[in-house]
Amino acid sequence: MKLIQIDKARYRKHLNQVIIACVIGLAVGSLAISQTLIALFPDPSGSHFHWNLLGVVVCSLLVGFVLNKYRNHDYMTEIVYVWELKKALNKITRKMPKLKAAGREGNADALLAIHYSYAGSRLLWQLDDNTITMDELAIKQAELDSVADKYNLSLDAERYDESILKQF
Repeated sequence: MKLIQIDKARYRKHLNQVIIACVIGLAVGSLAISQTLIALFPDPSGSHFHWNLLGVVVCSLLVGFVLNKYRNHDYMTEIVYVWELKKALNKITRKMPKLKAAGREGNADALLAIHYSYAGSRLLWQLDDNTITMDELAIKQAELDSVADKYNLSLDAERYDESILKQF
């Protein structure tokens, strides 16, 4: 997955609108489904927990289906890109201890994956205005650059491919 610059204002606007639509859809849909089930199949004891739970589950599945159906729509471009980037970074994070150990020994693929992780994190944190941890990231990047220099390696996030993680 290539790192690209996306329009922060458009991303935030679309993300907020999708979140609001999902919340409203879940609330209204869950209530509508559960109230319909309660009206059709009343429980003499007055406990309708199972119908309420079923309403939430069914509506959650419907919202997930709709999000998946429209994931290729132009409106969702930035949102889906960020979701996919977070998924890619999560894969790297799960292997980070092995990557760091191999990186200290000069493994170019490990250093490249770590570099990609730092660059992707920087992009995400800028989109979410999470600048508090940027200083810590800069320190880690400087350490990574010194290791890369030690082994005469040039790190470019554009060269990263997820398949290199299989060796770790």
